[in-house]
Amino acid sequence: MISANTPSDAYPFLRAASAGLRHHARTQAQAGPTDRLQADLLHAHLTALHQLLDQLAETTRPPRPAAGRHLATARTRLWQASDAVHDAFHLLPHSSGTDAHCRPEHLSTGPPVLTICQRHLASGHAVRRKTTRADLHAPLHGHTTTCAQ
Repeated sequence: MISANTPSDAYPFLRAASAGLRHHARTQAQAGPTDRLQADLLHAHLTALHQLLDQLAETTRPPRPAAGRHLATARTRLWQASDAVHDAFHLLPHSSGTDAHCRPEHLSTGPPVLTICQRHLASGHAVRRKTTRADLHAPLHGHTTTCAQ
């Protein structure tokens, strides 16, 4: 019998997501340049990771303040990554050759249930409640970790 704390059984959804990302990274070289769908899906993944890190930082901070601060820093960096992916999304050509500019009503297929812009605005609102403007624009240098075994 394997306990729930073994790496092979712990957090099966995270393991599955990581496996999917590894597979995508291996096959991406053959797929060609990124398109809007891929950027949208990557943004959704980064946003979900951001929410997970937010929850982990909040629950870790009271008993382990230093670890909670590191998780909060990682949460901020994920927001910066999702912001950059959102910007890249709008620089990629639209499949129909026109750009919707955050206006889903102009999409030929109609507005999706949750567009990248709606998702980005919602996560941005959550970020601004917990993060200062200076933190959002701070570079990563100066952040140190100590490895304790």
